[in-house]
Amino acid sequence: MTSKIENGVYRTNIAKRHARGARMRNFFFSSLIISFIALIVLVLTILNQVFGLVAVEYAITPSDLSERPLEELNTQELVEVLETQGGVGPLRVLMRDSLSRVPTEQFTSAPLSEVLRGSQLPEGSANKTVRDLTPDEIAQILATNLSSQAVLERIRQDILKPSVQATWTFVESVFNRERIEITVEDRFPDAVIEWRSWLNLDFVVSSQSTNPAETGIAPALLGSLWLMGITILIAFPLGVGAAIYLEEYAKDSWLNKLIETNIRNLAGVPSIIYGMLGLAIFVRALEPITSGAAFGLVSENGRTIISAALTLSLLILPILIINAQEALRAVPSTIREASFGLGATKWQTISRQILPAALPGIMTGTILALSRAVGETAPLIVVGAAAYINANPDNPFVKFTALPILVYNWTGDPNDQFRNIAAAAIIVLLIVLLTMNSTAIFLRNRAVNRRV
Repeated sequence: MTSKIENGVYRTNIAKRHARGARMRNFFFSSLIISFIALIVLVLTILNQVFGLVAVEYAITPSDLSERPLEELNTQELVEVLETQGGVGPLRVLMRDSLSRVPTEQFTSAPLSEVLRGSQLPEGSANKTVRDLTPDEIAQILATNLSSQAVLERIRQDILKPSVQATWTFVESVFNRERIEITVEDRFPDAVIEWRSWLNLDFVVSSQSTNPAETGIAPALLGSLWLMGITILIAFPLGVGAAIYLEEYAKDSWLNKLIETNIRNLAGVPSIIYGMLGLAIFVRALEPITSGAAFGLVSENGRTIISAALTLSLLILPILIINAQEALRAVPSTIREASFGLGATKWQTISRQILPAALPGIMTGTILALSRAVGETAPLIVVGAAAYINANPDNPFVKFTALPILVYNWTGDPNDQFRNIAAAAIIVLLIVLLTMNSTAIFLRNRAVNRRV
């Protein structure tokens, strides 16, 4: 009788434990599904802003310039359009902006061989100046040396002068086309409805502009790439080196325990605090170095790419150290013992056995650190990132902006068009992040395969 009761209790307890396990499994699976749905909704929401119909007003409609679409014209035909509609002025401006190799004040006085160095020139014109050229000669030089896209962009700016009056999302454009047409006819009778992708090649390679229809992200994109490149070059060796010392060389003392505790605490410090630290140290205290003055470069102050990169390096350094420590700690002690048993020194054991075995884990930590750094905005604002820069950065000692800064400013602009280009900039930022992470994952998997 007792055994039957105990058997019944046992079965009841087993059933309860199985039911509890099933509930937890369902909870974890539901969490995964909800997270995945939230991610999909986020991406679709962004894409919904990137594509859609726009109402555009032109100073001159494209159909008045050519019976064929302008995109189908070759360079010679586009130059003829520019010459016919704008005269010689836009031709010279296009030559100066696209082909000139001298300062603006020397453009009209220096010989063509110097002004247009590297370009193909008509025979006998090398010693002429720009003022001596006829409109036909200028047109010939432009048609020979420029792409059709460059000439088309000048036509849009100087002749077409498009102005976007209203925008609609992808969903509205697909399901409410008739209502949009009625709205445009009532509110913008001179406008043309066009399908527009705010994310295109011109958007990626163009400089910033106050006109959202013409602006680009080239300075910000290059600024972000400069920041990430310098940040990882500084933070990765320092983080891995500190982790190796704490795990392999440091003694088990109260001082080292205090250092490790502080490193773990620093990983949770708000990013704006690092921005204030960077402002005090890199921008102000080390201004002669971070401004480039110590190297003979001219810069207004220390609010440069190198200052921002050093600040981001401090920001991700605790994350790198902690993850590298965990990766080193996960290496089996038998590897160390076998290496020492064969007569290897401590450094030989670390460099040839422990570090290669821990590299996949270290690369995982690097991915997490870069993912945080690439999207940071607060420390960049404090250090001095500009909201508007029209020049591409060519060295680490210049003023800068970054993609998160543009997104932050554009999303707060009352003009709806800036929200469209902010969504396009977010897509580019995600592509940059995925590219960097994919590279790190490739290197990590390659390290794993080499160990097998």
